[in-house]
Amino acid sequence: MSNHLSDAIRDAIPAGNAVFIETGDGRSWTYGAMLRCSGRMAGALRGLGVVPGDRVAVQVEKSAEALMLYLACIRSGAVYLPLNTAYTLAELDYFIGDAEPRLVVATPQAADGIKAVASNHGASVETLDDHGCGSLMDISRDQSPDFPDIARAADDLAAILYTSGTTGRSKGAMLTHDNLLSNALTLRACWQFTADDRLIHALPIFHTHGLFVATNVILMSGASMFLLPKFDPAEILSLMPRATTMMGVPTFYVRLLQNEGLTRDAARGMRLFISGSAPLLADTHRAFQERTGHAILERYGMTETNMNTSNPYDGERIAGTVGFPLPGVAVRVTHPETGAMLPADATGMIEVKGPNVFKGYWRMPEKTKAEFRDDGFFITGDLGKIDAGGYVHIVGRSKDLVISGGYNIYPKEVETEIDQLPGVMESAVIGVAHPDFGEGVTAVVVRQSGADIDEKAILDALQDRLARYKQPKRIIFVDDLPRNTMGKVQKNVLREQYGNLYASQVNA
Repeated sequence: MSNHLSDAIRDAIPAGNAVFIETGDGRSWTYGAMLRCSGRMAGALRGLGVVPGDRVAVQVEKSAEALMLYLACIRSGAVYLPLNTAYTLAELDYFIGDAEPRLVVATPQAADGIKAVASNHGASVETLDDHGCGSLMDISRDQSPDFPDIARAADDLAAILYTSGTTGRSKGAMLTHDNLLSNALTLRACWQFTADDRLIHALPIFHTHGLFVATNVILMSGASMFLLPKFDPAEILSLMPRATTMMGVPTFYVRLLQNEGLTRDAARGMRLFISGSAPLLADTHRAFQERTGHAILERYGMTETNMNTSNPYDGERIAGTVGFPLPGVAVRVTHPETGAMLPADATGMIEVKGPNVFKGYWRMPEKTKAEFRDDGFFITGDLGKIDAGGYVHIVGRSKDLVISGGYNIYPKEVETEIDQLPGVMESAVIGVAHPDFGEGVTAVVVRQSGADIDEKAILDALQDRLARYKQPKRIIFVDDLPRNTMGKVQKNVLREQYGNLYASQVNA
């Protein structure tokens, strides 16, 4: 291969008939088959008028062929634009209008609706289903498997990923070939991946975690993966004897712990469990280690930066932290308003700099400029601290900061105290408009099964644990917290849902 990222992929491919992907229904693809399939697809893209730098928007179900399409885009010089399968036509209209892709690849079921949207923005539409069929595959079959890869520079765009857009419209994060390659090589080394590894892949592939972290690390290692359409605890447990590693979100580990089949014996052949995309509760970390003997390795990344930090492979993985900055990545904590550097253990804005950090927001030069310091550090929007031992702690998003009575309250601090109480499974603390305090500290709590803990019990327990201004004004009980597809609690949904909670209250 002649381009930057695909060059490295070709160099890492093992000799012989090494397996790249196995699926739950017994199908498998060797690395050779991957090259042939992605080569045909790259030829199809070129035949459809896609030239280097063109965007290819993809909203399809997870499949081996969907990953081949990602690789075909890399090989043909196109910019890969994965879209959440849950997005509606109204949302797609925004993304397609903003990114102006040459081609949109959709599921056959959604094609008609998407064609109506895409035609408004000059994009053509082809289809791909989760069994490797569709019009794109029909076109690909007539192409040569020996596609001459298009040369791309390290700084050329490889992908655009849209942020989740919890405040304002989603922004397209521009990721270069070097962003993706440098991070994959760093993670391969830090997590000690080799061609002997077999990854359980149950994550979505429209997101940094499942697409770039999981897939690119496997490619760079010449390793293989069990590609599963979704997370199924029983299927995960059945694969563990043949696997060595798993990457997941905290919900995966919580649900595995609810399965009696999760034992030390079941996890004996596993080398590493990795968690990310949302905070892993310290209780989950401890319970998993007690059951399996494995300390989950938690790391920290984001759409704009790929991975920034990781708990150590060798060394203490401290529950509730996201470890140390990755090699080549600088992390600092600054005052959110002045930008001044803060000392160890002081909470402030996390800023990062390194080859992993994106090029900027698509067609948003002013927004890009506002999010970078003059010395090149990216302002993540995450609040956190670096302790005396060098471990990074994430406290929350700056937009989730609660300001009550003039005091700054970090939700994580309140959540940690609530989550430790008997009968509490988890909690989310939000700020809700309050006539006296500006925002009222509000806790939304999920009880453990069978627990009867009530609002008064929680409020009483917090009296001696938190300063008065940090104590919730109200405790609301729910069956489940709203989450996005990566397991992140959607606090914006909670703020909207309970926005009028204190509307009639004065002098609370």
